[in-house]
Amino acid sequence: MIGEWCNLGADTNSSNLKNNYAEVKLWNYRTKRFANTGLQFAGVIMGDHSKTAINTQLNTGTVVGVAANIFKSGFPPNLIENFSWGGMKGDEKFKLEKAYEVAEKAMARRKVPFTEMDRIILKYIYQNL
Repeated sequence: MIGEWCNLGADTNSSNLKNNYAEVKLWNYRTKRFANTGLQFAGVIMGDHSKTAINTQLNTGTVVGVAANIFKSGFPPNLIENFSWGGMKGDEKFKLEKAYEVAEKAMARRKVPFTEMDRIILKYIYQNL
C-alpha cells in the first residue's frame, strides 16, 4: 500500500512473499513492536510524501513512515521511521521545513495546493509520532 504523494525511484523493488514462505510480521504503531499478521503475503506499506531513490530495495513487510526519504545502499530495516533522511536506523531526521518544501513542490506539479491543513498534519506527525 503506497500513500499519497509518494515517489518510487526507478528500479525500486520489493517483495510480498518471504523466501521461507513464513508469516509476515508488520510494525504495530500501537504496541511499538513487530506483530504477526497471519498473512503469507504482505508487501510495503508506505506513508504519504515518502520517496525512494533509484534502485532502492525493500524487504517483505517493510513499513515506511510519513515523509521518509530512502536513498542509502543495501536493504533498509523493516521499519523506516517518519521523516527518516536516508532510511537507516539512527539516520538524521528530515527537517520539517524541508519536508514542507518538497511536499509543496510535489503537489504543485499536479496543480494541487499544499494547504495549511497539510502543514498542520505533517507538523503533528513530526512532533508526536
